[in-house]
Amino acid sequence: MELFVKIIVCFLAGAGAGIGTGFAGLSAAAVIGPMLISFLNMPAYAAVGIGLASDVLASAVSAYTYRKNKNLDVKNGLVLMAFVLMFTLVGSYAASLLPNSTMGSFSVFMTMLLGIKFIVKPVMTTKEAMDAIPKKTRIIKSVIFGSMIGFICGFIGAGGGMMMLLVLTSLLGYELKCAVGTSVFVMTFTALTGAASHFAIGGLPDITALILCVAFTFLWARIAAVIANKAQTKTLNRVTGIVLLVMGIVTIGVKLL
Repeated sequence: MELFVKIIVCFLAGAGAGIGTGFAGLSAAAVIGPMLISFLNMPAYAAVGIGLASDVLASAVSAYTYRKNKNLDVKNGLVLMAFVLMFTLVGSYAASLLPNSTMGSFSVFMTMLLGIKFIVKPVMTTKEAMDAIPKKTRIIKSVIFGSMIGFICGFIGAGGGMMMLLVLTSLLGYELKCAVGTSVFVMTFTALTGAASHFAIGGLPDITALILCVAFTFLWARIAAVIANKAQTKTLNRVTGIVLLVMGIVTIGVKLL
């Protein structure tokens, strides 16, 4: 019975995380972390580590799909990635010093906040706007915001992908699909760094849960990315927002029981 419950929880967590990653570059740990903490009573640090590990292949297959559809800007994402990676290590270490309740509560809060944002105020830009931002300005902003995003991703594994998406669209003028493609490309390496540092500091988590979450997240990310590249911009925002909001509400409901 315990194994059955674990499979169901990991399937739902992987589905939510994969859809969020494929549609809008969501960090898988934003969904998987709270789900494992609430439903399987898993330590928060280990749960976030599993979420980050699941994010590696999910982001990679999403980035590949967006690249095939010419919605990935590798060159301009390299500076952002460099600083995200550096500060992911700092955030991961800082997270190891905090109690489980702090990390778990913050993860749930971020999940709901991001969900509401994407439902109420969708990100709407055009590819023409991408060329309007000077290269020097992009580099400076990439350094500043890349540092912030990396710390948050390493700290709780939540919000990194979404913050990157917001920076790329709102501050660097990226069209949404290109922003998502670039975001998941960067998140592939960010998640790998975060997962490695989590496991190095906290040790290996539940292997069964790890394998299940990685597999289910990969599957759903691939499906979502294919659909996203053919969908309208508003659809990408709304679907992702609904998934995040539902996950947040369910997680809070379980905590209150």
